[in-house]
Amino acid sequence: MLRTVTAHITATIRSTAELALSVVAAGGAERAEEELTIRVDGRELSGAEVAGSGGARWQLLTDVPAGQLVLDYRAVLTSGGAAAPLTPGERISYLRPSRYADVDRLGSTARALFPAHLSPNGDLDGGWDVALMHAVRDYVAEQTAYVVGSSRVTDGASDTYVARRGVCRDFGHLTIALLRARGIPARLVSAYAPGLQPMDFHAVVEAWVAGAWHVVDPTRLAPRHSLVRIATGTDAAETAFLTTHSGDLRFGTLAVTATTEGPLPQDDHTELVRIA
Repeated sequence: MLRTVTAHITATIRSTAELALSVVAAGGAERAEEELTIRVDGRELSGAEVAGSGGARWQLLTDVPAGQLVLDYRAVLTSGGAAAPLTPGERISYLRPSRYADVDRLGSTARALFPAHLSPNGDLDGGWDVALMHAVRDYVAEQTAYVVGSSRVTDGASDTYVARRGVCRDFGHLTIALLRARGIPARLVSAYAPGLQPMDFHAVVEAWVAGAWHVVDPTRLAPRHSLVRIATGTDAAETAFLTTHSGDLRFGTLAVTATTEGPLPQDDHTELVRIA
């Protein structure tokens, strides 16, 4: 499937800064075309590309001078960046509490909401992981309202559970925390999402079920078959598209596009889907 994605970011640098940007397609995505330019007051900057988890390609910019920063990215891709198998070390990371997936605060809630995967004799039923993943997805989708601007950047899964509203990253964090609390490794994926409305960077969940990473989108706002992976991590702390390590940055504007050649795939969000 041919996918074309773009990102345009502006910001004001008020004092010399170090920045990390995560906007380019992950290393596993097959690219037919790709161009990235970053300028300050019209002068092009050259940063270092740093490999992150899940194939992420961070752009590290040091000693960025004061001025108007403009980033433009465009890529044409033939795949979305398939996930590598889960390693033992990753399994530990993706079951533990993390900055925004506060499993320790939601453990008893998850056990009360989702006990059905246990058979009468206490053993795990075959296929319990897929059934549980679907149950958690449906719960978050039905109990949480998608409201732009309703959450804070510091909100974690337990905040979203109480507020019952948020945006894609909030839906994702709550889904991740509930899955981890019931023994399913889960992680956040930032992505370009053709068909997403309103268009933006998107956040979805990958859960390790049936022996592979499968995509869960509790917002149900875009078809999963055409996603393009950007970054993968325990939560938004590891997948943010822009991080200021030092200096003073004032964010300006963000414009994202993501399209497919031909009609978008249909997705009722019930089948198992992998980013491919």
